[in-house]
Amino acid sequence: MPKAPAGTLYRGREGMWSWVAHRITGVLLFFFLFAHVLDTALVRVSPSSYNEVIEVYKSPIVNLLEVGLVAAVLFHALNGIRIILIDFWESGPKYQKQMLYIELVLFVVLLVPAAYRMLLHTAETLFGSAA
Repeated sequence: MPKAPAGTLYRGREGMWSWVAHRITGVLLFFFLFAHVLDTALVRVSPSSYNEVIEVYKSPIVNLLEVGLVAAVLFHALNGIRIILIDFWESGPKYQKQMLYIELVLFVVLLVPAAYRMLLHTAETLFGSAA
């Protein structure tokens, strides 16, 4: 693969893909927050409708979406820290690729136990508790 021109950080390499993923997770989080504000406001308009929405949220499919939400929040937060380091640390641009790999390792290390715990709860709800 040809090397990116000098002075460019986002030319189809790791930096560009993290940039794209950061924008995608940011948009997803925006729409989640928008939906969350709407469903929370529903309690004042129609408490029974609010209760119906909350029951839908207890479904296994929504639990999978919640795991995706946790993944989006976690990636966005970790990548945001990396971007801050690139912008405000003198050596940040030099080490941006290594920081991305550290970020991805932290992402997996933090997401796997959280996803396991969230999905375990759904499995217990669907199939009964193991105890």
